[in-house]
Parts: sequence; C-alpha cells; structure tokens
Amino acid sequence: MTEEISRSLGRRVATLRSALGWTQQELADRLAVSRVAVSHIEAGLRDPGERTVTLLAGLFKLEPWELVSGTSYPPAKVERLPVVACRYTEVELQLRLLEEDRSAGRDLGEWPDRLRLLLKSTHDRRERESVEAALAGLAGLRR
Repeated sequence: MTEEISRSLGRRVATLRSALGWTQQELADRLAVSRVAVSHIEAGLRDPGERTVTLLAGLFKLEPWELVSGTSYPPAKVERLPVVACRYTEVELQLRLLEEDRSAGRDLGEWPDRLRLLLKSTHDRRERESVEAALAGLAGLRR
C-alpha cells in the first residue's frame, strides 16, 4: 500500500463501508447525506466535516480520532472532533440486553412486546431482520 493511499481518509471510509457490506447509498442514508457526497469523500475530493466524521466513526464502531488517525485529515479539524461518538444503535442495545437476560436465566416474558415496539421504529433492513430473528427465537422458546 502506498503512503498516499494509507493516509487517505476516503480510502479508509470506503474500506470500512465495504467490510460492512454497505453500498454508498446505504452509508449516505445513515449519514443523511447524498450518495454523491459519500462518493466525493471516498474519492478524496473533499474532506468530511466534523459532524460527518463523528457520525462515520459511530457507524464504524470507532471513536472519531481513531477514524482519522494516520490520515491526512486536517489537524485543525481533528482538534474540533469530539472525544467519543455514539457507537451503538438502540436495536443493538436491546438485542444485547435480551441476550444478557437469556444468559442469566431471567424471565423473558416482556421481551416479545419490547421487540415488537422496537420493530415499529426500526427502518434499517438488517436491524429489522435481527429483531425479527430475535422474535422468532423467543417464539421458539415458548413452544
């Protein structure tokens, strides 16, 4: 890998996006930007602002400084990045809590209703599939 590529934030974003199996449009939807904006970031045509870096870091389960570390992202912008970013969605949190309750042998009686409510507010296809799978798993336990 050349120095130019290893220092490119856009290349890092493209690699992380691809590792998650997301298209540029899927990433754009999560960031509330256009697909063209994502394309420009990945191609190195423009540096994302601090807000976008923070959102990207959260989506990739990194802290903002980790995402830009070792890249040519402008030092003045790095200084304005928050120290931490939200890295987990409500779906991920709830499914982890369900797993904890299941592992601890706690009563899971309220979980079907909680998951159905969560499903109503979940728009991401993969997260919907995860919640549906958890619901199906709970239904299987009741039989």
